[in-house]
Amino acid sequence: MVSQHDPVCKKTRHFSVMACLVPLCSLHGAAVTTVEGVGSIKTRLHPVQERLAKSHGTQCGFCSPGMVMSMYALLRNHPQPSEEQLLEALGGNLCRCTGYRPILESGRTFCMICTELFVKDEFQPLDPTQELIFPPELLRMAENPEKQTLTFYGERITWIAPGTLQELLVLKAKYPEAPLISGNTALGLTIGACCSLAQVKDVLAESISELPEEKTQTYRALLKHLRSLAGQQIRNMASLGGHVISRHYYSDLNPILSVGNATLNLLSEEGLRQIPLNGHFLAGLANEDLKPEEILGSVYIPHSQKREFVSAFRQAQCHQNALPDVNAGMRVLFKEGTDIIEELSIAYGGVGPTTVSAHRSCQQLLGRRWNALLLDEACRLLLDEVSLPGSAVGGKVEFRRTLIVSFFFKFYLEVLQELKADKRLLPESTRVNSHQPLQDPVGRPIMHLSGLKHATGEAVFCDDIPRVDKELFMALVTSTRAHARIISIDSSEVLDLPGVVDVITAEDIPGNNGEEDDKLLAVDKVLCVGQVVCAVVAETDVQAKRATKKIKITYEDLKPVLFTIEDAIQHNSFLCPEKKLEQGNMEEAFENVDQIVEGKVHVGGQEHFYMETQRVLVIPKTEDKELDMYVSTQDPAHVQKTVSSALNIPLSRITCHVKRVGGGFGGKVGRPAVFGAIAAVGAVKTGRPIRLVLDREDDMLITGGRHPLFAKYKVGFMNSGRIKALDIECYINGGCTLDDSELVTEFLVLKLENAYKIRNLRLRGRACMTNLPSNTAFRGFGFPQGALVTESCITAVAAKCGLPPEKIREKNMYKTVDKTIYKQAFNPEPLIRCWNECLDKSSFAIRRTRVDEFNKKSYWRKRGIAVVPMKFSVGFAATSYHQAAALVHIYTDGSVLVAHGGNELGQGIHTKMLQVASRELKIPMSYLHTSETCTAAVPNTIATAASVGADVNGRAVQIEAAFEQRISLSATGYFRGYKAFMDWEKGEGDPFPYYVYGAACSEVEIDCLTGAHKIEGAFIQGMGLYTTEELHYSPEGVLYSRSPDKYKIPTVTDVPEQFNVSLLPSSQTPLTIYSSKGLGESGMFLGSSVFFAIADAVAAARRQRDIAEDFTVKSPATPERVRMACADRFTDMIPRDDPKTFKPWSIPIA
Repeated sequence: MVSQHDPVCKKTRHFSVMACLVPLCSLHGAAVTTVEGVGSIKTRLHPVQERLAKSHGTQCGFCSPGMVMSMYALLRNHPQPSEEQLLEALGGNLCRCTGYRPILESGRTFCMICTELFVKDEFQPLDPTQELIFPPELLRMAENPEKQTLTFYGERITWIAPGTLQELLVLKAKYPEAPLISGNTALGLTIGACCSLAQVKDVLAESISELPEEKTQTYRALLKHLRSLAGQQIRNMASLGGHVISRHYYSDLNPILSVGNATLNLLSEEGLRQIPLNGHFLAGLANEDLKPEEILGSVYIPHSQKREFVSAFRQAQCHQNALPDVNAGMRVLFKEGTDIIEELSIAYGGVGPTTVSAHRSCQQLLGRRWNALLLDEACRLLLDEVSLPGSAVGGKVEFRRTLIVSFFFKFYLEVLQELKADKRLLPESTRVNSHQPLQDPVGRPIMHLSGLKHATGEAVFCDDIPRVDKELFMALVTSTRAHARIISIDSSEVLDLPGVVDVITAEDIPGNNGEEDDKLLAVDKVLCVGQVVCAVVAETDVQAKRATKKIKITYEDLKPVLFTIEDAIQHNSFLCPEKKLEQGNMEEAFENVDQIVEGKVHVGGQEHFYMETQRVLVIPKTEDKELDMYVSTQDPAHVQKTVSSALNIPLSRITCHVKRVGGGFGGKVGRPAVFGAIAAVGAVKTGRPIRLVLDREDDMLITGGRHPLFAKYKVGFMNSGRIKALDIECYINGGCTLDDSELVTEFLVLKLENAYKIRNLRLRGRACMTNLPSNTAFRGFGFPQGALVTESCITAVAAKCGLPPEKIREKNMYKTVDKTIYKQAFNPEPLIRCWNECLDKSSFAIRRTRVDEFNKKSYWRKRGIAVVPMKFSVGFAATSYHQAAALVHIYTDGSVLVAHGGNELGQGIHTKMLQVASRELKIPMSYLHTSETCTAAVPNTIATAASVGADVNGRAVQIEAAFEQRISLSATGYFRGYKAFMDWEKGEGDPFPYYVYGAACSEVEIDCLTGAHKIEGAFIQGMGLYTTEELHYSPEGVLYSRSPDKYKIPTVTDVPEQFNVSLLPSSQTPLTIYSSKGLGESGMFLGSSVFFAIADAVAAARRQRDIAEDFTVKSPATPERVRMACADRFTDMIPRDDPKTFKPWSIPIA
C-alpha cells in the first residue's frame, strides 16, 4: 500500500499497488506499507489477517498477502465498504485455489452485510484509530514542499524528478526523447494528465452526481469502461496522461475521448498549446502530435448537450483484467426535436495499430434519420472503412469484424430506446455441521495450520529462504525452434560478462541426462520451442538472465514440424499404443436404433497457473557429496531419484525438503525433478549453492499443461432418448515427450462413461506426439476433457429427440448396483441422491420454465440452464501408488512431532494429519506439530496427487495400537495401499479404490451480439477451463499466452452471483479413513455445467434463427465462439478470407 498526503484537501490517500509496476524512485515523499507492517503472529494480528484465515480464505497461501493488502488499503479509505467497493478492491488479485468465495466472505464481515457464516464475536473488531499514522516527517514534506529537483543515477538509467512545472519544461526541452513518467495534477473537468485512473474515476463519479444527466453522457461512458479497465492496483498507478499519450491500439478511453471531442492541453517553455484528441492525433500525424519538448498537462472533456447520446462498448475474454478484443466509443447528436443526425462520431480500439476513427462513414450518414434503413447502410460503410486483415495480430478476425457491426447495432438500439430489473442476490453458503464430539477435531472446520502465517506473509515458501553464503542464481536458455538440429552453442561472450560464473550444458551432467526421449538438457536436437538447452549461473538473478540473451545457438530446422492433433494423425505420430474398452455388440446395436448422430468435440488445453512458479534451492554440503534441496514439488522422492541419477550418487545423500507449495494442480509432479536436477548439476560443478526461480513467462513456455483433446463420436438412440450404442474416439495432444500422456489416456478412457449405463459402448484413446512442450498431469487427469465429450453426446441426442438434455441424462443414468465397462462393481445410490438433491435445491423445473419464457421475449439476449451428473473415480489404477508412511515422535514433555509423506499444496494436508493423530492419540491438536515433508524422515513417498493424499497418509498416521503397547516413543506407520489394478489386455479390472459423485446446475445469460456471458453457478477452476482459459500458439509453435495479461484465469469479478454448495449428508465410504472422500479433482468437471448452460442459451438463439442446433462443440466457450455460434445478419455480412491467402496469427492445437 502506498500512502500520499494531498496538501490541497488535507487528506492522506491510501492505495494498493503492484510492486512490479512502481518505480522505486517515484516513491519519494510517499509512505509504503507491506504486509509485514500490517500485523504479525509475533506481535498483533490485524482484523483483515485474522478474518481471512478464520474464514478459510487461504489455501496454498501464496496470494494471501496480496489479498490482505488490497482489503487493508480499502479499509483505510472506507472502514465500512460496500460490496461493490470490496469487489473492486479485489478485482486485480488472482487466486487459483479458493475460488474466491471464502476470501469474499472474509471481506464481507467488514461490509454492512448480514452473513450467516460468522457471528460478530468470532473476530476482533476493526478500530480505525489504531492504524499506523502517516509519518509526520512526510506530512511536513507534503505541506511544505522544497520544490528541489531530485536526480537518481542507476547503472543504465537516470531518473530526474523536477520540483516545479517550469523545471519540468526546461528538462523536457533539454532531453526531448526522455519519457515522462509522471506530471502535475489538477482536478475538475479539465483533468490533470497525472491523475491516476482511479482518481479520474472518482472525479467523473462526482460530476455525474452533481450535473444534469444530459451533460454527463461522455462521463458515464468513460466511467463504465474505467470500472472494467485492468484492476484496482493498476488503476491506482496508471495515469490518464500515460493512457492517452501511449495510444495503445487496445486503449479503452481514447475511443470515448475521441468521439467526446476531448482537447489536450500541451505545455512547453513556449507556453500552452491545444490540440483535439481526434483521429489525426491518435494516428500520430506530425502536425497533430506533441512536439518533443512538450508535455501533456491536462485533458479537457466537454459536457454533452441535449439530444446528444454517448455510449461505450468493449468485449474481452473476461470482465476485468483483460485487454479488449474490440472496444468502441460512439456519439450521436440529433437536430432539435427530430431523429435526424446532426453529428456522428465512431471510434474503435483493437482493430488497427491504434484507435481507428470511422470518420468517412460518419460523414456519409449525416442528415439521415435514425431508423432501420440507416442501420443497414451504416454497417456496410463501417465494414468497408474499418478493415482487419486475416493475419491480424491477436487472431479472432471474424469475431472482431462481427463486433464492429454488433457494437453499432447495440448503440442503435440504445439510442432508439432513448428517443422513443433483476435484483442482485448475494452468494449463499451452507455450513456443514459436524456430528463429532467437541473435543474430537476430525470433521470440524479447523483453520489451516498456516492460515495466519499466510495472511501475515510469515509463511516461508521456497524462495523466501534467505540467501545462503556464496549462493549463485541460475537462469535457463530455451530453444527458439520447434524441431531442429543443434549445430553449435557459443557461450564465449557470456563468461566475460559481469557476475557470470559458468554455463551448464549437457556435457556437465556426470550421470544420466534424463530419459532417452526426454532429456534434462537438449543434446544434438530440440523437439519444441521452450526446451531447455543450457543454463547460466551468475552472482545475481539479473546478471544470469541478461547473460542468457548472449548465448548464440545455431540450428538446422528438421521436418516434419507437427503442432496440431490433425497433423499428428496424418503423420501417424503417437506416443503410445491405443487404449480401448468395449462391451456389447456395437454393429448390431447401431442397426437397431431409430436415429444415429455423429459429431466432433474440441477441448483446448489449460495452464496450471499455480501462483508460485517452479523453483528450487540446492545447497551442496562439504562432505560425502551430500546435497540439501528445498523445492516446490508434489513429489520430492521423484526429485531425489532424478537428481541421484543425474549426479550418479546414492539417494541416501540427497535430502529434499518441502515446507509448503504455492499451488500445484499436477504441474509440480514431474517437472520440478528436471529443474532440480539441472540446478544440482550447477551446484556440484561450481561447488556453490544454486537458486533457480522461473519467472511466469518461462514457466508457462517450458512446462506444458492440460492436454488439448479432439474427439469423434457416433451415438445410436431411440426416439424416446434411450441411448443404445455409443462409439467415442479421443486424441490428446501430448506434446514432444511421453511424460504422463499414457496414464492420462488410460484414465480418460476409463472415465469416459461418466454416470451413464450404455450397454453397447466402445471407448478409444490415443496420445499424439507433436512439437509442443510436453503436456502433463493436471487436476482431473483427462476426466474434465473426456466427460465433456460424453455430455456433448447427451446434448446432441436431446436436440434430435426434441427433449431437454436433463431428461436424456436421467433416462440413461446408472440406477442400480451395477458394473462399469471395465467390470468394476459399484452402487450408484449416492449419484442418484446427488442428482435429485441438485434438481430440488436449484428449483430446476421452475428455473427451466423461467428461462424458456425469457427466451421467447428476448431476441438479442438468451438464457440457458444445464444440470450435469458426475461419477468420479478416485486414485490411481495401481496399488503401489496408494502406499504411504508416517513417523511419529512423542517427546518427554508430552508434545508430539508428526512426519508423513504428503506435501502441503494448499489442501491443508498437515492440518488433516494432525486431526487424525489427535483422535488416535486422544490428545489436543495443540500438543501436535508437523514441520515439513522430508525424504530423510519419510523415504520413498508417492506424489501428492489424484485427491488421495489425505486418504493414504491419514491411514499411515493411524498408529494408536503401537503407542498403547508402549513399544516405543517413536513409531513408523505404514499403509500398504488400496488394492487397485487394471488389465488392458482383457479390458477389465478394479482400477479405482472408490468413487465420489456430484451434480451441478448452472444458469447463464449470454449477449448474442458480443458473446459475453454472465454466470450464476460453477466451480471456478473448471469454469475457467470451459469458458475463459485459452492457449494461443503461433504457426511456429511459440506460446503467445504466457502471462496473466494474455491468459485469463477467473478473477473475483467472475465468481457466480449466486453460488450454493452443499455436501450430501450421511454419505459413507467404508474403505477410507473416517469415510474421507477425495474431492480435490472431482469438482473440476462440475464447472462444465456452465459450458452446457451456455450451449443451451446458444441453442435457443439458433432455434429462433432457424439454424441447425447441432454444431461442433469447442471448449472453452469464449465470447468469440459464443458470438459466432449465435449467427445472424451481422455475422453474415462480414467479409471472410480464404485461409490459403494469409498466414494466421495463431493455430488451433486441438
